[in-house]
Amino acid sequence: MEKLIVGIDLCDTYTQAAVLGREEAWMLPTVICRKRDAEEWSVGEDAYKYTLMGEGVIVDKLLSLALKEGTATISSVKYTGVQLLKKFLEQVLGMILSEYEEPQIVQLVIGLKTMEMKLMDELMSCMTELGIPQEQVHIASHTECFVYYVLNQRRDIWGGQVGMFSLSDEDLRYYELKVVRGPRQMTAWAEHEELEEGFNLSVLDTGSGAKMADRILCACGERFLQKKVFSSIFLTGKGFARTDWAPEFMKQICNRRRVFAEPALFAKGAAYKAESYLKKKGSYPFCCICEGKIRSTVTMEVLKRDSRVQIALASAGESWYEARSVLEVILDGQKEIPLTITPQDPKQRRTVTIPLDGFPDRPDKTTRVRIAAGFLDEKTMVVKIVDRGFGELFPRTDASIRQEVMI
Repeated sequence: MEKLIVGIDLCDTYTQAAVLGREEAWMLPTVICRKRDAEEWSVGEDAYKYTLMGEGVIVDKLLSLALKEGTATISSVKYTGVQLLKKFLEQVLGMILSEYEEPQIVQLVIGLKTMEMKLMDELMSCMTELGIPQEQVHIASHTECFVYYVLNQRRDIWGGQVGMFSLSDEDLRYYELKVVRGPRQMTAWAEHEELEEGFNLSVLDTGSGAKMADRILCACGERFLQKKVFSSIFLTGKGFARTDWAPEFMKQICNRRRVFAEPALFAKGAAYKAESYLKKKGSYPFCCICEGKIRSTVTMEVLKRDSRVQIALASAGESWYEARSVLEVILDGQKEIPLTITPQDPKQRRTVTIPLDGFPDRPDKTTRVRIAAGFLDEKTMVVKIVDRGFGELFPRTDASIRQEVMI
């Protein structure tokens, strides 16, 4: 049985998929078609083909359709956006698995441009229904996929600052990565910026359009790259599948810099991240701080065996979508729960207190509470505190507190 580690870059216009260890990646339009007189589905270029032949009905922008709870009617059958997205992913997985004998997906990471909880929940549900256990599926931002791809290259490539331009029909983005060496581990800082200068790739079909696009990229390169020293520059996205249309931009960025073009970088980066889940905890030598990650550590001081210790409810570098913690403590006269929020700069450490309004008034050490923490996004932590009582003497009540904490 072949065990596959898979990364999927899922966008509204194009989807790419990569298997770790395989150089070639799959790239196909994010569209799906159902034949008019049969329950037969096709995706990508095949979907366009059957539609042009008049044999099917096509649906595009599948992520947007699922996110806005839209529907599409095909041959008098109404499908929800989530149903169509699930059928699309089923076809993509089938396309990957068909290349191997007795394949099994052991880890899969889906890369997204925007980390929206609703869409992420729907994707996790789709994968579970398609037979991949929830613990084997993870979601990462494009920025994090960029980090994992670069950090799995030679050290001299990411030893200094790394820049990247991503060009697609959807947008033009600039990414930047810097690795900072700390006393215990290295921290990879990465950010991205969506550029207003983005353009539709159809302009590259004409000479004048290509020259205009070349000038646009040169202006962006001048803005982001001047007065900075880079270890390397990366180019990704469908727009950089070939670079001969941008001679001046290529001349500019290649001046005393190493430049790498990898159209499937996000998918391959997702596969590298998927591999990290199979390694021992703590074996990966980086703390990644970027979109989709928590940027501060949240702790609570408790008394354990006569010693005061800090218990982490969330740690910097964790995925906000996956970060969850549950803790039960016994109160010793406290009327509030203090939480310490420590960002990467310890000087900005602060304390947030959650008052236990409405909780029963009991003697000291006779109230047990359950503290559960999760996230709505990378900056918003939700803490829920529930009264658990104290045995038969002090039965639990309905008292509870839910508070959002900005970190």
